[in-house]
Amino acid sequence: MDTLQPSPMTETLINELQSYGARLVDPKAGHESRRGGAGPSDHKALTIDGMTVMVPVHTAPAFESPYLVEKPDEQGKSRISRDGRVLGEVSFPLRPRFYERSTADGIPYSQIAVLHGRDVLATTVLQTCIRYQSRTKTCQFCAIGQSLAAGRTIAHKTPAQLAEVAKAAVELDGVKHMVMTTGTPKGDDRGAAVLAESARAIKVAVDLPIQGQCEPPEDDIWFERMKEAGIDTLGMHLEAVTPEVRARIMPGKAQVSLAKYMASFEAAVKVFGRGQVSTYILAGLGDTREAILEISEKLVALGVYPFVVPFVPISGTPLESHPAPAPEFMHSILKPLSEMLVVSGLKAVDIKAGCGKCGACSALSTYERRLTA
Repeated sequence: MDTLQPSPMTETLINELQSYGARLVDPKAGHESRRGGAGPSDHKALTIDGMTVMVPVHTAPAFESPYLVEKPDEQGKSRISRDGRVLGEVSFPLRPRFYERSTADGIPYSQIAVLHGRDVLATTVLQTCIRYQSRTKTCQFCAIGQSLAAGRTIAHKTPAQLAEVAKAAVELDGVKHMVMTTGTPKGDDRGAAVLAESARAIKVAVDLPIQGQCEPPEDDIWFERMKEAGIDTLGMHLEAVTPEVRARIMPGKAQVSLAKYMASFEAAVKVFGRGQVSTYILAGLGDTREAILEISEKLVALGVYPFVVPFVPISGTPLESHPAPAPEFMHSILKPLSEMLVVSGLKAVDIKAGCGKCGACSALSTYERRLTA
């Protein structure tokens, strides 16, 4: 089988796969994926040209995708074709060994944390959010409560549980870094306190770079507290970048203003350093290319890494029928954005931990890699 070579075609392929999804000859290929629930959901991890990419497989567009992935062999290797023409070889990361274990009180490790991409451990520390139960406040793309309702996770992962699972994931599966996100609890810290408490316990158990993700805390002192607790990088996610789209898509979260986010970004960079603070931007929710690139330029100037990903509709959410953005739209953003990042010295490979470093939910790091090859 021919292996895909690094080229602009790889960027095109990843963009198209993340927009159109893929049909699987064997839906059970690779390790198990989730339908609905906290993201990335409705995906499978595929490794293409050395890049592990999260590809939608359980979404409506995926069922009609021109891309087909054959049943993999015992090593997880397969072939991908488009409209019947074989493009090359892909592989599925195999089921992690830490999934076979349970805590002393009988909770499967996979309900505490899961493998994202190829070597990233991910967890939602609090599987509840002050905004989720309210139709007038909830983020329209969010499915944080679905995983809990389906019994696939627990509401609050304790620091001891997270430390136990993180240690096992490193020892058994060679996990390289960890992402800890959280639903937003009551209180002005907006989740920073529970992230700090969790990180402190994990770092005692294992030397693992950690990204914490939360809304901007009211008091900037929380950035120092999170850093001191062992959080290496911080994600504060805008998702949408213009006031009108924010108000429509995430009416509750939009009450935390863009001005507050920008002020918090500036304060956080002083603590964590340039390139170690990031934000997730979902392209395809209504923001224009120009709006996304304009705010990205401001973020880069602050030292913040704007991780722009294509919106993928998740089953069971108000936006489950919302279309994914076209590959051409993603290319029109990611090409100039990657150039902006490389020129500014903010690159995915230099991030210590987190979504930007993993890069599996966007082709952005592939564009960067070609520019720096």
